[in-house]
Amino acid sequence: MPDTELTGDLFLLSPEADVRFTPPEAKPEALIVERIRARQVEAFDDLYRMFAPMVHGIVLSRVPREEADDVVQEVFIAAYKNLNSLRDTNAVGPWLAKIARNFSAGLFRGRRQDVELTDDISEKRRPENEANEILAVILRMPLTYKETLVLRLVEGMTGPEIAEQTGMTPDSVRVNLHRGMKMLRRELGVEVK
Repeated sequence: MPDTELTGDLFLLSPEADVRFTPPEAKPEALIVERIRARQVEAFDDLYRMFAPMVHGIVLSRVPREEADDVVQEVFIAAYKNLNSLRDTNAVGPWLAKIARNFSAGLFRGRRQDVELTDDISEKRRPENEANEILAVILRMPLTYKETLVLRLVEGMTGPEIAEQTGMTPDSVRVNLHRGMKMLRRELGVEVK
């Protein structure tokens, strides 16, 4: 077979052609991205279900709780509109995490989030009061700990899930969770034995 027959198809690509591809070792989320790009509408629902807890946790660690759901929706709308800018389909989790962080920071830059605790914290010790108290303490912590603690304690993600979806190293997640929990216990007055 002449060389021109073997290579002829290679020259059909224009300089503007989309040369993205899914690597052979594609993760499940990479395949979902490719389905979305192929206009399979239901695939975006799959992507949302897979990453919504992570995005919600990141957003919740940066914005007031009552606004978090709206911001999560805006993050996914922005992701959908910009999906063609994603070059590595295996990195969709870290890409969404970055969008969530940047979007939250941009929206709420200049706003100061103050969460006040009443002096009478022990008021009827209902679970929702305790959860609000813990969340308020977490939201006053350094961002490094705040994000991983919200993903773990609020969204229920495991350390390996946090690392995989956000692109952080497992060691970083483990250290942030350990130090964050230690700080949280100290702030809540819980003794560690």
